[in-house]
Amino acid sequence: MKQHMVIDSPYGPLTLVADDGVLCGLYMVGQRHRPPEESFGERDDTLFDEVTEQLHAYFDGELKEFTLELRMAGTPFQRSVWDQLRQIPYGEIRSYGELAQSLGNMGASRAVGLANGKNPIGIIVPCHRVVGANGSLTGYGGGLDRKKRLLDFESGSALF
Repeated sequence: MKQHMVIDSPYGPLTLVADDGVLCGLYMVGQRHRPPEESFGERDDTLFDEVTEQLHAYFDGELKEFTLELRMAGTPFQRSVWDQLRQIPYGEIRSYGELAQSLGNMGASRAVGLANGKNPIGIIVPCHRVVGANGSLTGYGGGLDRKKRLLDFESGSALF
């Protein structure tokens, strides 16, 4: 059974979605590949104490690594990319090519990019930490402005 709640963040409202009480989605307003609202289930603002505590600690600069149970629905390849995203340390970046290499397939950069874009749990599964081969900001479901702000925040150069 799916349920959801909405919390405020420095990046705008975030919709958190649960599947049988386990986080399966974190979506930003206007996010590409955001499922339809009606698929989120009933709204329940008492969900996710641990998730909201960790998100607030992250936004306050006190948390560098999330330790949450996640339920991520996707293809085996997508899940392998999302697992690699969770290995990128706070404040660091990787290129799509580096992720493809870590998966053992140098030619999979484009496929990595597509899987990255379909990440259903943004911020917590840090797809914002992936950049182009030359370090350029490319693609982000939440928008390049948010991506830049998240990377600036993690590097300590954000001005909130």
